[in-house]
Amino acid sequence: MNLPNILTLSRIVMIPLMVISFYWFGDKGKVVAAVLFALAAVTDWFDGYLARRLNQTTPLGAFLDPVADKLIVAVALVLLVEHFATIWLTVPAAIIVGREIVISALREWMAELGKRANIAVNYIGKVKTAAQMGSITVLLGGGDFPWLVDLGYIALYAAAVLTLWSMTVYLKAAWPELRQKS
Repeated sequence: MNLPNILTLSRIVMIPLMVISFYWFGDKGKVVAAVLFALAAVTDWFDGYLARRLNQTTPLGAFLDPVADKLIVAVALVLLVEHFATIWLTVPAAIIVGREIVISALREWMAELGKRANIAVNYIGKVKTAAQMGSITVLLGGGDFPWLVDLGYIALYAAAVLTLWSMTVYLKAAWPELRQKS
């Protein structure tokens, strides 16, 4: 167990704390949930940086990092969909979660073919992640400020568009393998 893996595991531990804060502590709890989510976003960047910088990449970390990312984003989006209960939030949330399922399956399938590198994370995916993390943070904690919630919606739609764009890039890279006959 190394520091990058501990940071990754901490993101998973933050999930129930985020949910409890969101529901049990009123408006202040929503701010705490947003802070926990933002902290998870920072540790996502930091654990990867440390793993590469300290040469501490491990199979456990390679497995847990994307799992932790997808879990905390999916749970946060479920909280937001339930809280806002509007199609305007549900549609981009469904796009984001749907894309994660498609790309996870695609990566697993490409790995079975030994071609996982063909669909490595790209720049669009990184920008999408930043927009997604920022929008979710703002929407989780911005309830007292309508203009902040509006900004969160705009950023979430930007993240959804980038989500579709990055999915298209990944599918295009995998297309030669997808259309091969067995």
